[in-house]
Amino acid sequence: MKSDRASVVFENKITSRAYKKSLKGKQKCFKKYGDDSNKELYVTIADNKYIGDSLGVKDIKVTTKKQTDEESSVEKFDLEKGLIVGNIRMGFGHYRISMAMASCAHYMGYTPYWMDLNGYPDTVCTKIISEQNKLYSLGSRLSKDPIFNRFVWEPLNYEGFRSLTYNSGDQKRAELMAPVFKNVPDEIPVVGTHCWPAQAAVHAGMKYVVNAIPDNWPMALHLAEGSLHTVQCHFAYQGYRILNGMNKKKVNSPMPANDLVYTGHYIDHEIVASIESDCDARIQRKKNKKAIRFLMSIGGAGAQKEIFAGIIKHILPLIKKKKVVLYINVGDYKNVWDDLLKSIPDMKGVSFEHFDDFEDTKKFSEDALDENIEIKGIHAFYHKNIFEAVYSTNLLMRSADVLVTKPSELAFYPIPKLFIKRVGKHEMWGAIHSCEIGDGTIESRDIPHINQMIDMFIKDDDFLIDMCENIKKNNKMEIYSGAYKVIELAMNMKK
Repeated sequence: MKSDRASVVFENKITSRAYKKSLKGKQKCFKKYGDDSNKELYVTIADNKYIGDSLGVKDIKVTTKKQTDEESSVEKFDLEKGLIVGNIRMGFGHYRISMAMASCAHYMGYTPYWMDLNGYPDTVCTKIISEQNKLYSLGSRLSKDPIFNRFVWEPLNYEGFRSLTYNSGDQKRAELMAPVFKNVPDEIPVVGTHCWPAQAAVHAGMKYVVNAIPDNWPMALHLAEGSLHTVQCHFAYQGYRILNGMNKKKVNSPMPANDLVYTGHYIDHEIVASIESDCDARIQRKKNKKAIRFLMSIGGAGAQKEIFAGIIKHILPLIKKKKVVLYINVGDYKNVWDDLLKSIPDMKGVSFEHFDDFEDTKKFSEDALDENIEIKGIHAFYHKNIFEAVYSTNLLMRSADVLVTKPSELAFYPIPKLFIKRVGKHEMWGAIHSCEIGDGTIESRDIPHINQMIDMFIKDDDFLIDMCENIKKNNKMEIYSGAYKVIELAMNMKK
């Protein structure tokens, strides 16, 4: 195994100055949080009470606290069919991709173990990630300021994270994250849906690691040398093969072909299996001039709350006339919904709240698939638990006609999409890819242009139908089958 992945990245030597900076970054974390390398970390397995039944997920819990006799006798790892989905809670995106991996693994007959490296509060690993998460969330909120966005946030997300030197720093921090894996059997495959779980798993000596890269914009941030990298788009594949622009204008040594695989989009089995029928239902609703259903998925940072408010004001008259239906998922941030109600009091008369009752959310989602049941008004969804908060969008997606979202991880889902302003310039390539394969709009960056797109979906006879037909064509080419392929790759590494 390569001993130091921070000094040379895929045969590209990091400058001594950048390497020293990486060492200082690790030392800073060490002084602040300590080191778990010589600590005893106890590992237990428990059923996930939120998505365990639907996705077959079991949680891996890691703690520094000594186990009781009852805890030490719990279920053992399935060494034959077990697969770890390594992830972090940083926004909703990586959880959503992890759910897609778990869903496909479960369908394929494997046992998905959920390992959230941001969920072990008494470990150094979680302390480091939590600090980074707070900084990223702050940056997302501050990005509403056009000056901060132009001169700080977009350059950092587009070029700063792109640099090989950034990966060098991450690799050193990941050495401090690795101990969470030390009592996990090293022969169980790991699928990381963020670079940190993949990097930590490699540093810990896990034998079979897949790094499922989320974005379409190639950045060294996402590299985890020693793992098998997968990407959702051919554009990303080419960019990662040559490490394009990751050392400014220098031509880099490329990634070996065996280290990178194009798979297609990471989508849940339940959604992929229903693509044809769901698109046909959207087409029939449009042809029969039924109310068009928009789904808004609002991220936790609430950075685009004003944009969503502008959309709601635009379509509210049509909602009252039963020509438009609106689903709003505010995730685990009820304050976002409260703020929307304050700014648009007229919403109250046509709004239905589905709050912290996942059974109610599931029932509504099932009823909405029945064309004989009338759906009207605004339906707001909030769940305190992060699993339910994220998965609610998946459930609602099937009966929705259009998903309104920033071009993040949702850009790859098989539903017609209206893309609003990005949060970070790297996200724009998700919208570009979606637009080119015909299942989403171009990125609309202000309320007037967004509302123009809203009107296109409502008034134009072919705009929505064309996207649905494209989704069905894409599905035949297995563009949305990436998660199945990632799981297959991970399990085949053992062979």
